[in-house]
Amino acid sequence: MIYNTLKRLLPARPSVSGREGGIAAVIADEMRPLVDRVETDAMGNLICFKKGSATAPRKVMLVAHMDEIGFIVHFIEDNGYLRVSPVGGIDYTAAANCEVAFENGVRGVLVPEGDLPAKEAPTAEKCYVDIGAATKKEAERRVRIGDCCALVPHLTRLTAHRVTGRPLDDRIGCACLIELARTLTAPADDIYYVFSVQEEVGCRGAKPAAARIAPDLALIYDVTATGDEQGAKPMAVKLGAGVAVKIKDRSVICHQGLVSELLATAKEQGIAAQSEILAIGGTDTSAVQMTGLGCRAGALSLPCRYIHSGVEMLDLRDAKAALALTLAYLGGEK
Repeated sequence: MIYNTLKRLLPARPSVSGREGGIAAVIADEMRPLVDRVETDAMGNLICFKKGSATAPRKVMLVAHMDEIGFIVHFIEDNGYLRVSPVGGIDYTAAANCEVAFENGVRGVLVPEGDLPAKEAPTAEKCYVDIGAATKKEAERRVRIGDCCALVPHLTRLTAHRVTGRPLDDRIGCACLIELARTLTAPADDIYYVFSVQEEVGCRGAKPAAARIAPDLALIYDVTATGDEQGAKPMAVKLGAGVAVKIKDRSVICHQGLVSELLATAKEQGIAAQSEILAIGGTDTSAVQMTGLGCRAGALSLPCRYIHSGVEMLDLRDAKAALALTLAYLGGEK
């Protein structure tokens, strides 16, 4: 079950971009019984391989990123406060006054400076982390320059189908890959389950992974924005309306034939699906698509409210639709 898998993935120690070891270890334990080989490449990508049964199998690459946005310590003040820089796209208004956790277990709070005008949004330069230390020496015994932290993970079930928590971006994509591996016990194609690193800082990990695999087909699983939040810009994606088949975002134009095939498969199989055009942002789809000689690449996106905040929200039926569409497409494609 997707929800139970999410519960196992979210408590992993903070895995900020470039420091994905905590979540990688958890995912590797989940995947080893399900595949033929589990490897880690030079970038830190976790690549899990399942051999196909076809005489001439295609190489199918399924991708979800392991990393999360967070903060890195760049200065420790005499009073013990920590100055941190963002790793990935941080909304400081959403993150301010929240609890953070470091890789070594230290906890603290991200706080805006007291002299910040009431109507002024907090910024990286106007926030600090307080770990309860009274002096610089006390802080240095617990945290070093270069240590990373992230908002404390959590998962809460709101209704039968909707959950809130963090980092659902992109632990939900990782959970989808694990569930697919549980289901695709005897695939016709060679399946490469890639749990990529450093997506949040420029889709860096997926590119060398794709260069190594040289896939014939790639599907990327990540969250996307919705148009049904209060004050959201018009967008034809809603929470609970099904998996979002990406057509375009700021970084990629997906393979037109693949998009059409996915939407047609969803319609034929009665799978809830919607078309996604995202005006901002990007995913590993762009990196995979342009690697080497290029790849027939697409994305199955999970609608998510309040992305990059501490209260991201999903409808688990959308994730189930993504699984159903993947299985129907891989099983039915010629």
